Amino acid sequence: MNKDLRYPIGQPQIPSKILATHLTDWISTLELFPKKLENLVKHLSDEQLDTPYRSGGWTIRQVIHHCADSHHNSYTRFKWALTEDKPVIKAYYEDRWAELHDSTTGPIHLSLSSLYALHAKWTYFLKGLNETDLDTIFIHPDGNEKVSLKENIGIYAWHCNHHYAHIEHLLLHKNWI
Repeated sequence: MNKDLRYPIGQPQIPSKILATHLTDWISTLELFPKKLENLVKHLSDEQLDTPYRSGGWTIRQVIHHCADSHHNSYTRFKWALTEDKPVIKAYYEDRWAELHDSTTGPIHLSLSSLYALHAKWTYFLKGLNETDLDTIFIHPDGNEKVSLKENIGIYAWHCNHHYAHIEHLLLHKNWI
């Protein structure tokens, strides 16, 4: 595990040539994430859920709600990319979203339920994309970076593992698992 608690598994490493095996693995990560996350956090008390995963970081509760918010936004970006010509996607202030009351105090079952439904629909959708679809791009407004859908699958598989590691590291550090 990386010593930088902000990036416990490091930054995303998306290969320049994305193979079918990468996509299969990444989609599997997305498919299994809601259950894996629920199994990690279902036994936690409110006090534990309100513990930051690192000094100055979000609480476990905020991380869980962030995953639901972020993954919802990503799913929408896939739809935009396939229905518009190289759309410039809408960025959002995830740090501000994490400070809203639903993220700071909301029951985690709301976001876990959302993740189950979203990831089931998202992975069904992803498994039906062809090579042309996967090569479709959107433009991220931060630096006008072009992102292909297949790259974004890898980014979000990383995102699942990244935030899972935030929570897992804290639970191990606190001897909560």
